Amino acid sequence: MSENGTRRADLAERAARAGGAVAEGFFRRDVPVETKTNQTDVVTRADRDAQQQVIAAISTEYPEEAVVGEEDDELKTVPESGVAWVVDPIDGTSNFVRDIPLWVTSVAAVEDGTPVAAANVLPVLGDVYTSDGDGAAMNGEPIEVSDRTDPEAMAVSPTVWWPHDRRDEYAAACRETAERFGDCRRYGSAQAALSMVAAGQLDGAFTNTTTNPWDTVAGVFLVEQAGGTVTDVHGDPWRHDSRGLVASNGHAHEELLDATQAVEAVRTGRPES
Repeated sequence: MSENGTRRADLAERAARAGGAVAEGFFRRDVPVETKTNQTDVVTRADRDAQQQVIAAISTEYPEEAVVGEEDDELKTVPESGVAWVVDPIDGTSNFVRDIPLWVTSVAAVEDGTPVAAANVLPVLGDVYTSDGDGAAMNGEPIEVSDRTDPEAMAVSPTVWWPHDRRDEYAAACRETAERFGDCRRYGSAQAALSMVAAGQLDGAFTNTTTNPWDTVAGVFLVEQAGGTVTDVHGDPWRHDSRGLVASNGHAHEELLDATQAVEAVRTGRPES
């Protein structure tokens, strides 16, 4: 890892910690909740203030670099060239507003569209997942994906959110998981689920949806740096603009990919409305 890469990784962690601290200050404080696209797509002042804090921390060292962020007027797509920062102030806002402590402040740095550093901070739980491009760590200790090889012993998470008009896909994802693997987990935060895959706490996570970069880029980098496998719904290497995301410890990736494609078949087989 170059000195510049290490510097970006250190800044990603510091920025995520700073933003997470702001968000935690609102947690379980009856903060007003607004909806965006639907009743489950929510936002609060905590999201906006935390993102501003993350951006302020980044700007102290890299004031001219682009920021891709979920809230406000930041970029919504990752630039194909140059350096950019991908920020989610609270991944798991639905958990946050329900007083559930499983939510993440996520910061990643990308160069020419490729991740080079990442930090996922879970402020309430006190867990910090990081990577500088030379492996992954949790709370400063190296982590690796699990070594489980038997699907019936694996815990897998259908992750990211299927819109209300695609709940047949959500149901299919849960069914495929229950029938193919040992157990099903859904945490309400894609970054948390991906971090858990990186640490070997989960064995896989998947969706057939086209994901947002702030929900995924940091976590995907962590999984890959921890020795895992991440592809799109077709089994091709994952990118920030891919359809689907299939992340695993690598040992049963084909089984997880088959599950994802079964869910995708529900989408493609649905009559056009």
